[in-house]
Amino acid sequence: MNTIPSRVRLHPWAFLAASLAGLATAAPASAAWEPTKPVEFVVPAGTGGGADQMARFIQGVVAKNNLMKQPIIVVNKSGGAGAEGFLDVKGDKGNPHKIVITLSNLFTTPLATGVPFNWRDLTPVQMLALDQFVLWVNADSPHKTAKDYFDAVKAAPPNSMKMGGTGSKQEDQIITAMIEKAAGKKITYIPFKGGGDVAVQLVGNHINSTVNNPIEAESHWRAGKLRALCVFDKAPMPYRTKLTTTQAWADVPTCASAGLPVDYVMLRGIFMPPGATPDQVAFYNELFKKVRALPEWKDFMDKGAFNTTALSGAEFVDWLGKNEQMHRVLMKDAGFLAQ
Repeated sequence: MNTIPSRVRLHPWAFLAASLAGLATAAPASAAWEPTKPVEFVVPAGTGGGADQMARFIQGVVAKNNLMKQPIIVVNKSGGAGAEGFLDVKGDKGNPHKIVITLSNLFTTPLATGVPFNWRDLTPVQMLALDQFVLWVNADSPHKTAKDYFDAVKAAPPNSMKMGGTGSKQEDQIITAMIEKAAGKKITYIPFKGGGDVAVQLVGNHINSTVNNPIEAESHWRAGKLRALCVFDKAPMPYRTKLTTTQAWADVPTCASAGLPVDYVMLRGIFMPPGATPDQVAFYNELFKKVRALPEWKDFMDKGAFNTTALSGAEFVDWLGKNEQMHRVLMKDAGFLAQ
């Protein structure tokens, strides 16, 4: 029968070697990647819009709550309907100190312009939320309901109604084309650089309507200058806190239920340049998981009436593939595909 001695003498050098081997084995677990310099946060859209507001909100809460050691620097690169930003990130292969917030121009810009970019050129990180679109009119508009507005479009001479939106052949114009198709009547679409500009134009009565995201027009709604007619989603928004004297987001009906048969939601997601490593992606996934757990994030979601769906990994990639195809069909129907 073999016996194990109760005490084994180790040569001092052997003990040291064993200790160092143990440290070497443990090191990778404590050496997860993290940024070593400021992180550039690219916004492929103008200032004041929904993507810009979300990026700057994230920048602020990450710093306030000390969620990472390095600062985040927001940079707007809106040229070419966001192509400037996407191509910049695509061209910075292997740089883990750059991230980009995406909206649905992730799909629409390359489809509409033929610019050499596809979402698969980047590294998907996480869907933060889905953003809604609301049909807005000026508070002095004669259109009190979505049906009033839709009936006015159908009755008006072609192109006499003016819809303001962000960019050309992007989300806002796609929704406008869907309204045109349902009404059988053309609308004059007027593009602006960002959602903030669009809301100001409607407040000034320079256009008849917009399909701004909730957060882009919320302050003007609160101030009694704009009227929310309907939300382009399959279900009402769940937020019940009154933001005006009479209405909460939950009081805004879906467009379909209000007589305007159109629905559409938009991505708010995070990507990195190509060539990101799994541990670098993991860092940002964990960072945004912490952001989404903050009470400030809940308040931000409430204020902007977001759909709080969040995805990462294979689920996010699967969603991206399906939505790219959906946009290809919508844009083909609208005649927006690059020739």
